[in-house]
Formats: sequence, structure tokens, C-alpha cells
Amino acid sequence: MGSSGFFFICFLHSLIALTCGALMVFYTNEVTVFGHGIEIATKLKGSTAHDQLLIQTSDSFSGLLLFAIGFLLFMVAFVKEREFQSFFAKGCVLLHVSVAVWRLYFERKVEDLTHDLPRQVVGDIALALSWVFFLAYSWREKYD
Repeated sequence: MGSSGFFFICFLHSLIALTCGALMVFYTNEVTVFGHGIEIATKLKGSTAHDQLLIQTSDSFSGLLLFAIGFLLFMVAFVKEREFQSFFAKGCVLLHVSVAVWRLYFERKVEDLTHDLPRQVVGDIALALSWVFFLAYSWREKYD
């Protein structure tokens, strides 16, 4: 039998991904302004009409991908097999840590995004820690 903590974490991450993905698809400009501020959002928008369309399309597809990930997390939340839950949680930890490392090595080189970097890396680490806590809790459950 699986853990209810797994369902809760998957459901919570699913809600976050679904919400952020939907906002990125339908409110791309507003999300960019909210996340980066008006000045940087204007820079990230692009200077020509072609660039703006390309960037907006890219952001919308990123939002759609995030929405799909949220939907998959929702479906995975109902898996009851303990071994799969542990495997999935380890994969999520690796994914979130990889994203944090990617941000530190590559995103910091984009001058306009560097001031958001600490907040985003802390967010990535916090998401990874939620899975680490699940793994520690399930390990404790298994051996108690």
C-alpha cells in the first residue's frame, strides 16, 4: 500500500504546475511582468514583431508543457505501489536539483534574469526538498 504523503505532494505539485502552466498560456505578458517586473518584461518581449510572436509562442508552448506535467502528476498521484512512489520521488529530486544547477550555470549568464536567480533556485530546492522529506518519511515508515 502506498503513502498518503505521496498523494498530497503529487497533488500539490500538480496544482502548482497546472496553475502556472495555464497562466503562462493565457496570460503570458502578465505573468512575465509579475515575475520579472515591467522593465525586464519589456526587454524579454523582443524588439521586432517577429521576435515578439516567436517569444510569445515559445512561452505558450512552455506553459502547455507545464500544464501537461501537472496533469501527469495528478494521474501519478493515484499510484499506490510503494516502490514506484520511491522511484518517482527520487526522479523528481534529481529533476529539481538539475533545474537548479542549470539555472546557476546557464541562466545566470542572462544579465536581465540574474536578479531573479536566487529566488528561483530556492524554489527549485524547496520543491526537491518536499520529495526528500517524502523519501525520509517513507523510509521511516518502512523500517519502523
